[in-house]
Amino acid sequence: MSIPVAQSFHLLFRHADFVLVDKAAGVSFHSEDGPGLVVAVEQALGQKLYAVHRLDKVTSGLLLLATSPQAAARFTTLFSQRFIDKYYLALSLTRPKQKQGWVKGDMQAARRGAFKLCASMTDPALTYFLSAGFDGANTGLPEGARAFLLKPYSGKTHQLRVALKSQGAAIAGDTLYQGAPADRVYLHAYALRFEWLGEHYQFVCPPTQGDFFAAPALQDKIATDWASPWTLAFPQLKPQAQKPGSKARETSGSTPPAEEIYDV
Repeated sequence: MSIPVAQSFHLLFRHADFVLVDKAAGVSFHSEDGPGLVVAVEQALGQKLYAVHRLDKVTSGLLLLATSPQAAARFTTLFSQRFIDKYYLALSLTRPKQKQGWVKGDMQAARRGAFKLCASMTDPALTYFLSAGFDGANTGLPEGARAFLLKPYSGKTHQLRVALKSQGAAIAGDTLYQGAPADRVYLHAYALRFEWLGEHYQFVCPPTQGDFFAAPALQDKIATDWASPWTLAFPQLKPQAQKPGSKARETSGSTPPAEEIYDV
């Protein structure tokens, strides 16, 4: 069932150079049967917007859209060079191989539109995660449920979904990766932090959709221990070197090429 345009997002922040919205789960980024998210936000705000990263249809949460080609080019560079910190929340109903750590490896297309993690490291997906378990009693969550706070350091299609699948803890509701049945895919773009024109911005957007995300124990975990994810023990990687020609694109006023728009 399609989600009405009016319910597809909530506007969280508006700046001269960008807008930040909370995308609903089940809303397509691109237009399919009806207006996609970008078109819906453009229609609501009455202005042209430019994508600088994407979220899967099943993923809810924070999405940044630029208001000009020049801002889009700069944001694309910031994303690709790891100057924007991104954090996601996920929930699995199975225990992972490890409670915290890296998931690294190249990603390869598999069957039915899925991807798989490989042992090779030619152009790897990089993800670090923390997690918290729940015993089921008086938590509002099933026995063995585990919440994840994930930080991707790269932007590959289905990266976080594949990362948790590789840990034996597929995301609840994610049938493509054999996740346990649930009322939604439990993946949410939770927080962003970056510097823009000398000003520091940080945004946190707790999930509001899904019975498990509404569980009191998980809500408490998010509001206390995970309220400011950038203060937690996530590794710091060096920014990636600027790609040849990226400076010229930034000042050219053209829309960033599709291959540099990151999808998690």
